[in-house]
Amino acid sequence: MNGIMSGRLYAVVGPSGVGKDTLMAEVASRLPVRLVRRVITRPASAGGEDFDGVSEARFAEMSSGGAFALEWRAHGLRYGVPAGVEAQLGAGEVLLCNLSRAVLPQAAARFPGLEVLHITARPEVLAERLAGRGRESEGEIAGRLARAGFALPEVDAPVHEIDNSGPVEDAVAAIAALVQPVSL
Repeated sequence: MNGIMSGRLYAVVGPSGVGKDTLMAEVASRLPVRLVRRVITRPASAGGEDFDGVSEARFAEMSSGGAFALEWRAHGLRYGVPAGVEAQLGAGEVLLCNLSRAVLPQAAARFPGLEVLHITARPEVLAERLAGRGRESEGEIAGRLARAGFALPEVDAPVHEIDNSGPVEDAVAAIAALVQPVSL
């Protein structure tokens, strides 16, 4: 990271199926915040969030070329946060980024001022959402549900808990209250 960042980065974390992408999109449609577009080794046709789908080989090339501010492996895929995030923060933008819980310590070290939005939902809600999106087999869903209760790692950043078990509007309102840009 170079220079002082005047923007704010919110790491949106939580188990698969908790509704992170839905909540982020809703907040971004209402407030002047931007969503970080991740690079993932998953076909672009897989659906879900807006992301750049690349092959393993292309991801490796991008990684060795310094294209990512953060990167990690999860669920058999590689994920990268573009290095351009630093310029966006330097320009004063407020960013929401879907991150893995495991990469939070590196994110907090790389981005001073990082705040964590930990999205949760009841287990039965997660199971229903995972089954509804149709991307995983029953075994994969069971594996994701088993990891849902993992605690967040120790991280030097404020952590805000958001329950998304009920109406989406409730969780959107809670997030919007936290990320609302400060009026001058």
